[in-house]
Amino acid sequence: MTKSVAVGALLLLWETAPRLGLVDRTFLPPFSEVAHAWWGLAADGRLADNTRASLVRSFSGFGLAVALAVPLGLLIGWYRPVADLLGPLLEVFRNTAALALLPVFVLLLGIGETSKISIVVYACTWPILLNTISAVRNVDPTLLKLAKSMALPAPRLFQKVILPSAVPVMFTGIRLAGAVSILVLVAAEMIGAKAGLGYLINASQYNFAIPQMYAGIITISAIGVAFNQFLVAVERRLSSWRVPADG
Repeated sequence: MTKSVAVGALLLLWETAPRLGLVDRTFLPPFSEVAHAWWGLAADGRLADNTRASLVRSFSGFGLAVALAVPLGLLIGWYRPVADLLGPLLEVFRNTAALALLPVFVLLLGIGETSKISIVVYACTWPILLNTISAVRNVDPTLLKLAKSMALPAPRLFQKVILPSAVPVMFTGIRLAGAVSILVLVAAEMIGAKAGLGYLINASQYNFAIPQMYAGIITISAIGVAFNQFLVAVERRLSSWRVPADG
């Protein structure tokens, strides 16, 4: 209820501030005008087409990053020789912003789908990888000693102890990557794309269709919230064995 009140207050402020002259409505039109523009984009199919293009790119890159970073993070977190070997490379690339490398991806892979999906994979890999490594290294030592005392083989140790204990921290990285996958892609689409929400926002701003620009921004925000809620639901499902802190 409190969240709904906060959102409603924000929308009311957005509607009234331009009408009262508190802000220039040329650059921040009332929310009703933005909603009308959003409905117009939805009615003529442009919103669906651009949203579909962005979602395919974003979810493809996100899925590939999860498939790559989770196993690699488990490996680096558990086997010290692998961590020692790859540590220097991780330190170099983790501190290199994805968007700073966008021109490199475009030069090497072109301006098509491959470069856009690849930049999403790169950006999403780091929060997942680093959180997975941290999750494995911080598994309760008492649980590990108990499992080893039962002579559990390595695969069973991973399945029964390490993975369940690591899920919450891993999903922190996955949820961060979910947000990153959308934000980085939108920025990439603003530079070189003929479809996508980033392209829609950039084209609307260039043509001074300001309500349509805000409609695209709202759509991105809604997708981000929905995707985060989906990941929270998956995390709860995978962590259903945990006892609540207040229980």
